[in-house]
Amino acid sequence: MPRLLILGGLALVAAGVLWPYLARLGLGRLPGDIVIRGEHGGFYFPIMTCILVSLVLSALFWLFGR
Repeated sequence: MPRLLILGGLALVAAGVLWPYLARLGLGRLPGDIVIRGEHGGFYFPIMTCILVSLVLSALFWLFGR
């Protein structure tokens, strides 16, 4: 369990450091992402980005799990 938490933390740090470069790929602004803007705020749910990331991670885990 501690090893999993350390790896998860390192993954979050890596994602934070690489975020400016990942933003250039268009992740978070794909067609199908839900954006609702109002007068006093907004709601954003990146559903297509979540599906794409899920597919990529599933493929990687499947490949490395063999």
